[in-house]
Amino acid sequence: MKQIKIDPITRLEGHGKIDIFVNDDGEVANTYFQIPELRGFEIFCVGRPVEEMPRITTRICGVCPEAHHMASAKACDAVFKVQPPSTGKKLRELLYNVFYAGDHTTHFYALGGPDFVVGPDAPAAERNILGVVAKVGLEIGGKVIEMRKRTQQVIKTLGGKQTHQVTSIPGGVTKGINEEERKEIEEHCKWFVEFGKFTLQIFNDVVLKNKAYVDLILSDMFTSQTYYMGLVDENNKVNFYDGKVRVVDPDGIEFVKYSPNEYLDVVAEHVEPWTYLKFPFLKEVGWKGFVDGKESGIYRATPLSRLNAADGMPTPLAQEEYEKMYSTLGGKPVHATLATHWARVIELLSAAEMALDLVRDPEITGTNIRTIPSETPSEGVGIVEAPRGTLTHHYTTDEKGILTKVNLIVGTTNNYAPISLSINKAARGLITKGAEITDGLLNKIEMAFRAYDPCFGCATHSLPGQMPMVVRIFDSKGNLLNERSRL
Repeated sequence: MKQIKIDPITRLEGHGKIDIFVNDDGEVANTYFQIPELRGFEIFCVGRPVEEMPRITTRICGVCPEAHHMASAKACDAVFKVQPPSTGKKLRELLYNVFYAGDHTTHFYALGGPDFVVGPDAPAAERNILGVVAKVGLEIGGKVIEMRKRTQQVIKTLGGKQTHQVTSIPGGVTKGINEEERKEIEEHCKWFVEFGKFTLQIFNDVVLKNKAYVDLILSDMFTSQTYYMGLVDENNKVNFYDGKVRVVDPDGIEFVKYSPNEYLDVVAEHVEPWTYLKFPFLKEVGWKGFVDGKESGIYRATPLSRLNAADGMPTPLAQEEYEKMYSTLGGKPVHATLATHWARVIELLSAAEMALDLVRDPEITGTNIRTIPSETPSEGVGIVEAPRGTLTHHYTTDEKGILTKVNLIVGTTNNYAPISLSINKAARGLITKGAEITDGLLNKIEMAFRAYDPCFGCATHSLPGQMPMVVRIFDSKGNLLNERSRL
């Protein structure tokens, strides 16, 4: 048995490693996608006042603190049984859509994009943002930097800080915007829409006009038939901030649609001893291991999943691109993992359009921005769509609002089982008898997880609250001498 190790994997948030075991015939016997880091956020939040959570949980991640800020604020709303006034809700949504446009930009150009723009077989030293800039030119590279700069400026105005926002609290937000600030944000949002259109044109020119890339996207080794999850509004259109969670089966038929407080009726979590990350699955279907199909409870929660789970986009330009994608790829649902990159840039455009609509809403400069909580706190669930998947925060408190239990199902957590499945399929498709194990081949295996834009720094936490660390001591001949465990 031969072992191939990819450690560390690259261009993601957090850490991970891939072990591939090859049998004596030169074919893949098994793969393991392990997450060796531990965060433990669920445990050390217990004992804190619940109203501190929107500020504490932004520290889970420096890449998507906005997602945790919003999910946490919505969970606090539920704990205190209070709804923000319309202006407060729209200010949160405005911040969130601007964040979405900026976050998807980072992944497309800096993390996932190099595989397509520079090429999966290019030298590793060139598969990065600098390689992208060298390929597309300084002018386009400058636009990407300008996009990030502008989104961070708006987030600071609305969220109080560029990173680790502080303005969303139980019942609404702490500050509104005046007309001068609104006009400034509107100019930024117009720019975001043009940047979204520009990015889709790049995707069209670089990826869709390259037959080799399209064949790779549609290849069997990058295809898995799973259930799909995403938040939808009352018209079953994609919504990043609010609505119900809709799940469709591998044929695209609605399987379930549930409110945040019903999530435990739908989702359960499987634990394996070799990783810190849990494997959520659909409770009614059951955990069947790392296999796809209708009989497996594995579901995906990604940009492509959101589009598969919805009936369309909430904005006109994104809707046109949505229809083009499904027309090109043969209709709904699309099971091609690498098509997630296409769905991501469609969402980038939609988020920009949504932000422009919100900042032009007459209510956005209103002064009624918070409903003061008056009920005794108890228990609440908040759900938003993080760029990487459905994000669930569930808090339970005593009558004084002190946290007694916290459960987080982070965007990437939803996708751990399908990522493992995708890596296994890619490895089996690429590593065959006699195949030369090149850097480009291993990078294509990494592309199977990179499409998910995973954030393992966010996703890892302990169950049931203890670090499942096992230390083994072996002698020089490989015999086990001693073992200590914290289980």
